[in-house]
Order: sequence, then structure tokens, then C-alpha cells
Amino acid sequence: MTQSCTLSTLPAGRCGTIVQIDAGIELTARMRALGLLPGRRVKVIRRSPFQGPIQVRAGQTDLIIRRSEAAAIQLQPCPHEAGCP
Repeated sequence: MTQSCTLSTLPAGRCGTIVQIDAGIELTARMRALGLLPGRRVKVIRRSPFQGPIQVRAGQTDLIIRRSEAAAIQLQPCPHEAGCP
């Protein structure tokens, strides 16, 4: 079984399933409104340099989120051999 990580540490091109969001009520509600829910598979599309935002894909939607917010999202990374959608 693969160890869990945060969305902020997942490399570009990799995907994972959201396990939980470790944030305050407001940020958790905002993430849920954007479609970032436990059980949802997300893929990191692009990581900006110098601690900039991260572009992620959740279903058919691309989102740009702050790295500090991505650090609150716990993931179970998909195995390398599983591939990413």
C-alpha cells in the first residue's frame, strides 16, 4: 500500500484519491464547493515554480489552488502502474 501524502507534494503528472481535508471550516467548505471531496481522484497538471500555485484536475474541471491550501489535502497516491486519467 502506498503511503499517503499531501496534494502540495504530489509530483506533476501523478494522481491520487483525496482521503481528507485538514483545514478550518471555511477552507474545507470552499474546497468541497470546488469539487475537492474525500473519495475524489485528482491529478496534478502543473506546479508553478517558487512555491506558486498548483493546477489540478478533478473530473473534467481544472483548478488552480494555492500551495498552502493544497498542503491541507491528504491523498492516497495512485500506484505508478495504474496510470492517471
